[in-house]
This record gives sequence, structure tokens and C-alpha cells, in this order.
Amino acid sequence: MRPAESLRRRIVVAFVSFSVVLSLFIGVIAAVAVEGIEVHLVDNRLAEAARWASPRQAAGLHVDMPAGLRFHRSSDIPLSLRNLPEGVSEVDVDGVGLHVLTGADAAGPYVVVDHESDYEKVELVVYSMFASTLAGIMLFAAILGGFLARRIVSPISELADAVASGSSKLPLTERVDELGILARALQAHTAELRAFLDRERFFTGDVSHELRSPLTVIMGAAEILMANADNEAIRAPAERIYRAAHEAAECVTVLLLLARAPELGRLPPVQVDAIAGRESERYRPLVARKPVTLHYQDGHAFAVQAPAELVAAAIGNLVRNACQYTEEGEVSIALGDRQLIVEDTGPGLPAAVRDTLRQPGAAPNGVPSTGSAGTGLGLSLVRRICEYLGATLRYEARAGGGSRFTIVFPGT
Repeated sequence: MRPAESLRRRIVVAFVSFSVVLSLFIGVIAAVAVEGIEVHLVDNRLAEAARWASPRQAAGLHVDMPAGLRFHRSSDIPLSLRNLPEGVSEVDVDGVGLHVLTGADAAGPYVVVDHESDYEKVELVVYSMFASTLAGIMLFAAILGGFLARRIVSPISELADAVASGSSKLPLTERVDELGILARALQAHTAELRAFLDRERFFTGDVSHELRSPLTVIMGAAEILMANADNEAIRAPAERIYRAAHEAAECVTVLLLLARAPELGRLPPVQVDAIAGRESERYRPLVARKPVTLHYQDGHAFAVQAPAELVAAAIGNLVRNACQYTEEGEVSIALGDRQLIVEDTGPGLPAAVRDTLRQPGAAPNGVPSTGSAGTGLGLSLVRRICEYLGATLRYEARAGGGSRFTIVFPGT
């Protein structure tokens, strides 16, 4: 999982984003409040002093200003404070910050100067405190978001790991919150799936065992007929019966192996090139009486850890179907880089079968078979075998007509 898609990261980002928005909101309110206080403490103070001192000075009376305030009129105004706009201005004179109220009345222009206002320092302290508080809020939000994310995501991860490992007993089922509801639902669904798979595996194994005996009897009877047949009219049907029973017995073996599901890592490796060569020679008689050439190109030799019967069944079904449905042209079997390619010049797969083949787990049974690869139990078994082996089955339509099947085996 990419970090950006992590639920834990999203929770932390949500908390931090909320803290940023909240901090901006508080900052705007603080700025408005500080400016309002400045108007009240400084501007109003200067205005009150001007209203008191201006008429007294115009009447020639002594103007005794409060500490820190100075009143100047006309030519008495310092050069650095002249030509200021009317109203309150902040002026820096020789490194000293001053608040200056500029005005005029009938007696002429005047200024009121606040020399000893500490409001700028107070304002800096206030803004610094707000900045520290907002940074603390964002840090606390990140820590709280991380803590809550761990509290929320860790049980979900634990539950996901238990499901992935196939554990029969899932954690969190005793909880009464939403996580407990989810855990109990998953456990019930997992138990249902496990029971269904067990029933299917037992049924496949039982049916396969039951079929073995009658198939053995059929093959034995067919062998006796072939050995004692005096004419071709009896020998040919006997050979067809024997081939059909032998193929059915192989199918039963494959089904038994799939039902037992042996551990692939414990199996000895088998040579795919050797199996492909045997299967090519095995089905060469299917094209002996047709204008079809069967080519086997022995390329990259490699081995896979798998039951030899399953590998032979997957390759054999593709080769047999290609030979069976190709009426003219050629059938080629080639080995690549951990790949086996079966290509033919037959009619190809129908559109309905191609659509079914693209759907994982869908069985192509019941679709009319007109293509070179067949669409009955054979192709379904090839796909199931590939899924079990961790291999990939690919189909492509040839440009000049026909089919191209590729089995990509896992490993390096």
C-alpha cells in the first residue's frame, strides 16, 4: 500500500488539516482583537488628549500633558513629524517608534505624539503567544491523530492479517463496537466459504475415486477387444473406447490432485521441456491423416515445482485441442523464457468463449465448441491448473486466423 493511501495517514492529515483551519480562524480573530485593542488604547488615547489640549493651547493656557504625551502646533511641530496624513500614524524617529495623531482646527495644524507607548512590544508578545499556541495546537493534533489512527487502524490490520493467514478464529469478535460487528461478519463469511470449499473438495475427491474403478474396467475390456479383434470394424471402435477412457482417467487424476491441493514448495521440480516434448509426440497421430504439420521447438529448458501430472494435463489439453480442431496448416509448440506457447492455424475461439475466458473463475462449459482450443472441460481444467500453479494463461487471436495460447510459469 502506498503511504498516500494509508488510512492511518489520512486520519493524521485530517486532524492536522482541522488544526490548521482552526488556527487560521483563531489567528484572524486574534488579529482583529489586537487591532481593536490598539485603536482603543492608542488611537482613542491620542484623540482624547487632542480634544483636551487643542482648545487650551489655542486660548493661551498652559497645556500639561500626561506622561509620555506631547502636543505641538504649527511651527512648533518637529520637522520629522510634518506633512503626515491626517489621523494616527506610526513613525520611526531615530530608532524610536512613535504614535502620532495629526489634525487641524481654527488655530492651525497640530500633532499629538505618544513617546512612551509600549503597545508595539505588547503586540509582539501577544502575536508570539498566539503563534506558539497555534503551533502547539497543530503539534497536539498531529500527536492525537497518530494515536487515534493507531487505535483504529491497528485492530483493522490485525483483523486483515488473520483473514489473510486463513485463521479459523478471528480477533476482535468479542468487541461490541463496529469493529466487533465487522470481525463477526468476516468470521461467519469465512467459515461459510471454508465449508463450501471443503464440500467441493470432498465431492470432487469422492467422485474421482468412484470413477477410477469403472474406467479401469472399461480400459481393460477395450484392450481385450483390440487384442482379439479380427477385423477393423471392431478394432477401430475399441481403440476409440480405450482412448476416451484413458483421457477420462487422466482427467480424474488431475481432479484428485486439485482436490488434495498438495504444497507446491515440497514437490520436486519437473522439466517442462521434457513434458512438452512427450505431449507433442503423444498427440501427433491426431494430425497424421490431415494436411497439418506439428512442430515442436525445443527452446529454453526450465523446471517448475509442481505435480508432473498437472503440468502434463495443462500442456496436453492445449496441444490436443489445437491438433483436434486444426484442419489444415500447422500446430507449433515452443518454449520461451519460462513460457510455453501453443499456436495453430485453426478457426480460433468464438467471441462468446473469448469473453468467458477473460472472466476469472468463470467456467466455459456449455459454450459451443468451434475453436481450435476447445471450450469444454479441457480448457476449464487448463485454467484451473494454471491458477493452482500460480501460472498465467493468455490467449491471443492470430493475425492470419487461429489461436495462440501462452502459459507463463512463475519463478525466475
